[in-house]
Amino acid sequence: MSHSDPVPATDAPRQTIALALGAGGAKGLAHIGVIEELERQGYVIGAIAGSSMGALIGGIYAMGKLPVYRDWVCKLARFDVLRLVDWTFRGGLIKGEKIIETLRQLIGDARIEDLPLAYTAVATDIDREREVWLTRGELFDAIRASIAIPTIFRPYTIDGRRLVDGALLNPVPVTPLIRERADFLFAVSLDGPTERRAPEQDVVASGDAPPGWLGRLFAHGEDKPPQAHEPGALALLTQSMDLMQSNLSRLRLAAYDPDLLIQIPRDAAATYEFYRASELIELGRKRTREALERFDATRD
Repeated sequence: MSHSDPVPATDAPRQTIALALGAGGAKGLAHIGVIEELERQGYVIGAIAGSSMGALIGGIYAMGKLPVYRDWVCKLARFDVLRLVDWTFRGGLIKGEKIIETLRQLIGDARIEDLPLAYTAVATDIDREREVWLTRGELFDAIRASIAIPTIFRPYTIDGRRLVDGALLNPVPVTPLIRERADFLFAVSLDGPTERRAPEQDVVASGDAPPGWLGRLFAHGEDKPPQAHEPGALALLTQSMDLMQSNLSRLRLAAYDPDLLIQIPRDAAATYEFYRASELIELGRKRTREALERFDATRD
């Protein structure tokens, strides 16, 4: 059943889909627009799997609380994002407890097996070097494990396993959904082709960055022309991760081809630009409309 009760765009029979939501930091807010547009056009999401930000949006949707989260995240300002960060230097830069507790207070929690649709959060067992599909237990424990970007978030332990970001091995988790009954399998990749060549737009500009060492960590070098900008440590790390993730996504999707792939440009936003929520949600809607038009044309 739809969680936001949209009005379908047509009177055609509603078809069920299994939906794979990819990893990509703040770009994952586009998943909200994707889901809303799919529902508006009459599709029923019967199963969902996500890596990292895809696991978070997918889990919140499965709880039926996506409108609550959307309204909250669309109100976040630049420094509201920083206030949600609990810094540490043990196992990563960020503990991750503050943001998870904030979300628990905002929308509650649930056990995955009690959700009204099949849900899988994908994580990586860093010690055993294998992909993990989390399909039982506390929802936000699974989400916390799936979003644990190495060196950024502290790893999260479940059942004695140290788990980190699912995107390390499966950025667009189509594979957990192959077993699900659905009319179609759709996937959303946040690693689509770039659309602009302005690297300075993909990090916090020097005037927007936090003061002191945080500014040096996040921002490009100051007082240099754009072509000479040197990325901060975090910007360089996320750029490297994006490159690896993009190539891995292409390989995995070539092996497990979904019925429809919706692509969000990988340069649509920097990892931490959650204050651009409204813009990214609308981008998700737009890309979904375009992808569905092509999909429908091939079926006519």
